[in-house]
Amino acid sequence: MQSSRHDFWAGLWGALPFCIVVAPYGMVFGVLAAESGLDIFTAVAFSMAVIAGAAQFTALSLMQDQAPVFIVIIVGLAVNLRMALYSATLATHLGAAPFWIRAFVAYAILDHSFALADQKFQNEPDMSLPRKLAFYFGATSLVAVIWVVGTGFGAWLGTRIPDWLALDFAMPIAFIALVAPALRSLPHVVAAFTAATLSLLLAPAPYGLGLIIAALIALVLGAEVERRMGTRS
Repeated sequence: MQSSRHDFWAGLWGALPFCIVVAPYGMVFGVLAAESGLDIFTAVAFSMAVIAGAAQFTALSLMQDQAPVFIVIIVGLAVNLRMALYSATLATHLGAAPFWIRAFVAYAILDHSFALADQKFQNEPDMSLPRKLAFYFGATSLVAVIWVVGTGFGAWLGTRIPDWLALDFAMPIAFIALVAPALRSLPHVVAAFTAATLSLLLAPAPYGLGLIIAALIALVLGAEVERRMGTRS
């Protein structure tokens, strides 16, 4: 019988390839945070509190535009709305855990950790709760640490980059790198194209509200395309 320790290390090793991607993303966020005027402590605290790359990049962009705090929070939550779906799925596997453990699970949800854990739990439905928790935390712990450390290193590096070396291009490139690999079906492509087009058309909207409107319309349109494709099949 496998032990919880074995499952923890299995989750950690399974997540290791993602560290190669997370490390540079964390550094990019740290550099941009420093360019925006945040000190190293604030940038690291930001990553520790949120632990969500897309939401952090979005929030940082809105902060640069001097958007009100409630707009920053609302947009950040909208960008990370998928985490609610992840939580609902994980609750079917980990819902019996004590409240404080479930709270920590919710805090540590990452895209890759959810994908690894959900696949593992479906392939091995007889896993005990301690083993499931061990695998999950193994899959998320190292990547979370690397994200925070990468942010700190990037913030330190950002204070040493000369002013003439502009890094404004880094944020849109980071977003493209995050989104492009996920465009694997027609509904995904339709949603992405709609969101990109409407974001440009609604760019004059204050405080980045055009981004929210574009995202909502894109989600509805993508879901409708997927529904119609399912009906035809």
